[in-house]
Amino acid sequence: MKLLSYLHNRKECLGFICQDKVFSLRSVNGKLPVTMDAFLRDWEHYLPMARDAERHIHTYPVLQATGFWLDQVQLLAPVPRPASCRDGYAFREHAVAFRKNSGLSMIPEFEAYPVFHFGNHQSIFGPGVISCMPDHFDKLDFELQAAIVICKKGRNIAARHADEYIGGLMIMNDFCARRLQSEEMVLNLGPAKGKDFATSLGPFLVTPEELKSFEVPCKENHVGRSWNLRMRCLLNGRQVSDGNLADMEWTFAEIIERASYGTDLYPGDIIGSGAVGTGCLMELNVNSGSDNFDFKERWLDPGDEITLCVEELGELKNILAKTDDPFSILMQKKNQMP
Repeated sequence: MKLLSYLHNRKECLGFICQDKVFSLRSVNGKLPVTMDAFLRDWEHYLPMARDAERHIHTYPVLQATGFWLDQVQLLAPVPRPASCRDGYAFREHAVAFRKNSGLSMIPEFEAYPVFHFGNHQSIFGPGVISCMPDHFDKLDFELQAAIVICKKGRNIAARHADEYIGGLMIMNDFCARRLQSEEMVLNLGPAKGKDFATSLGPFLVTPEELKSFEVPCKENHVGRSWNLRMRCLLNGRQVSDGNLADMEWTFAEIIERASYGTDLYPGDIIGSGAVGTGCLMELNVNSGSDNFDFKERWLDPGDEITLCVEELGELKNILAKTDDPFSILMQKKNQMP
């Protein structure tokens, strides 16, 4: 299924995509919840009912008139209020470029275990306009990612069982203020303010059975599902990124195993893959001097339109705006170095 959250008459609704139209789950079956939050709290009970609702639309064509076209509803993030937000570091190509940008060589620890950082689960956006502070536009970047949502509670989840905890996949754009990030991480802590202002998710959540035909073997000596899904970014209509979800070195299952060690994961927890190779401007800027790479160094500006496209997961489009607030955290540093 393709599940989505949207506004209708200023109220949040939970729906699904069927024949390119949006249908309210509650309108098809009054026993289904109105929001994704409630759906996730009893996922294993509600999902079969939701699938029945989808079959109901196919069985009774007269019900198709009750659906809306996508451009008739205001889409929210599929999971508008995640219980938490973690972001992985699963793509080798991105890790190499990130360290190169910092003047560092690749480290063997990348091969030893998956890592992640916590994002701000209160700064979640769906498709549409995202307003940022002026300091955010000092080397503002996108990150082309996929993300999963946890659909049942678990602790110390072995990787070989972890795929059972994945409710679905969606596109994730983890926006990053690289100037703020680089300043903080000199202190070996962060990314903190470089990352906590905006993460967008969307346009819908795709359940794993919908992606069965795209499953491929994961990397050698790894465990968990992998999917052959092309990932692209268009910046103001021009393609700048091109990768594949199957390039993940560490699987979501392995990240779940580490994330759940000694702590509970809850329904509604979001886990991102980290940026795919070529999936951010920082990485593209590092490679901009290559003879085979046609890209002029740049960062995101107000008015830019970023469209992330992942095969079978749809398109997540955001437009950037700058707030009128002149406050600058970059100017608040004490005892500034010369």
